Amino acid sequence: MTENPQKSLDLRGVPCPLSFVRAKLYLERIGSGEVLEVLLDAGEPIEQVPNSLVVDGHQIQKIEPREHFFALMVQKA
Repeated sequence: MTENPQKSLDLRGVPCPLSFVRAKLYLERIGSGEVLEVLLDAGEPIEQVPNSLVVDGHQIQKIEPREHFFALMVQKA
C-alpha cells in the first residue's frame, strides 16, 4: 500500500456536495490504483466526502489533519 499521492486536488473552500462531485469526477480521469490527495475543509466536507468515496468503491488510505484543513489519501478502485 502506497501513501505517496500521484495527483493532488485542492477542494478547500468548496462546500458539500460539490466537493464530493469534483473529487469523483477527478478520480474518473486517473488510472485504477493511483492515489489522489484531496485537500478538504473541516466540518461537512471531511465528514461526508470520505464515506461517499468509499460507497463509490474507492479506498481511503489515510486522513491526515493539517493546519486548518485535512488531507485525504484515496486510492482509485
